Amino acid sequence: MLGCVGLLLVALVLQGEQGTLGRLIKGHEARNYDYTIYHPLAEISTWMGQMVSENPDVVTLVDYGSTYENRTISLLKIGLKSDVTKKAVWMDCGIHAREWISPAFCQYFVKEILRTYKTDSKVEELLKNLDFYITPVLNVDGYLYTWKDNTTRLWRKTRSPGTDGCDCIGTDLNRNFEANWGMVGVSQNCCSNVYPGFKALSEAEARSVVDFVEPRKNDIVCFFTIHSYGQLILFPYGHPNVTAPNYNELAEISQAAAKAIKAVHGMTYTVGSFAEALYPAAGSSMDWARLIGIPFAFTFELRDEGSFELPENQILPTCEETYAGVHSVITYVHNKIFYSAAITASATLWTTLLATWFSCTFFS
Repeated sequence: MLGCVGLLLVALVLQGEQGTLGRLIKGHEARNYDYTIYHPLAEISTWMGQMVSENPDVVTLVDYGSTYENRTISLLKIGLKSDVTKKAVWMDCGIHAREWISPAFCQYFVKEILRTYKTDSKVEELLKNLDFYITPVLNVDGYLYTWKDNTTRLWRKTRSPGTDGCDCIGTDLNRNFEANWGMVGVSQNCCSNVYPGFKALSEAEARSVVDFVEPRKNDIVCFFTIHSYGQLILFPYGHPNVTAPNYNELAEISQAAAKAIKAVHGMTYTVGSFAEALYPAAGSSMDWARLIGIPFAFTFELRDEGSFELPENQILPTCEETYAGVHSVITYVHNKIFYSAAITASATLWTTLLATWFSCTFFS
C-alpha cells in the first residue's frame, strides 16, 4: 500500500505535470539524459526536475511566468549558496520556437557547469561569485506547437491571437520588448514572422522576462539570448542609428568569443552589432537588457547558415563550441567585476598610504 502520503504525491504529480513538484519527483526517471538529440517539452520539464534533485545544493527551480496558453515558464537558478546578494548571468533559450538547437544548448550548458564545478577551480569560482538564471524554453507554447507535426515544425512566434480582425496567430517575441519597439525590422501585418505585437510587451512571455529581470538589473551583469541560425555573435543595438556606449568593449569580447568557438571545431562566427552583422531590428530582448543598464548583452546565433532544422549529429559539436564562446564571455565579465575591483581597491589603498607617508615625511 502506498499510504496517504504516497497517494497524495502521485496525485500531485499526475495533476501538476507542468508544476514544480511534478518535475522534481519525475526527475528521477531521466538519469541517462541524451544531450545529442532534440527533446520535446515534457522531457525538458522532467530534465529540469532531475537537475534539481541531483544537485540540490546548487540548483533551484523557479517558476517565474505564464504563457498565453497558461503554461508555466521556468528557469534553473544555479550557484553556490551565499549570505550576500550575488551578481548574476541571465541566459534564455527557445525564444523562437523553431530554433531547437537553442534549448539543446541551454541544457548542455547546465550539464557542463554542474559536471565541472567540483573539479575545475575556475568554474567553482564562477558559481561562488555568480548566480546563473537559465531558461531552457522561453516560448513554451510555440516550442510545444513545433512538435505537433511536420507542418508546424518551422513555427517561430508565440501562440497568442491576432488583433483587429486578423485571423493569424502569434507575435515575434524578439520584437516585442521596449527597445525602440516597432521602429525598424518589423511588419505591422500580424501574419508576418516579424510582427512585433500590437504594443510593446503585449506578450505574456516578454512580460514575464521583464518582471523577473528588471528588479534584478543592478545584479545581472551579463545577458545572453541564444538563437539560430547564422553563426553570429551579436551585441546591441538593432537600430542602425543607436550605438551602445561600450560598443568597442562588446566588440572585443565578441571577437574573443568567436576565436574560442573556432578553436573547438574550426567554425567561423561573424561578430557585430545586431544592425551591422544581421539586419536592422528593433524590440529585441538583448537591446532591452542593454537599455535598462545591463552592461554586457549578447545574442548568439548558432549553426548553421541555411536551415532551422539542424541535424542531430551537429548538436554536440554545436554545443561544445558554443560553450567555449559563452564561457569566454562569462570569464571576461567575471574577471572584470571581481579582479578589477580588487586591483582598484588595492591601488586606492596604496595611493592613500603614499599620500600619508608623503604628508608625514615632508610636512611634520
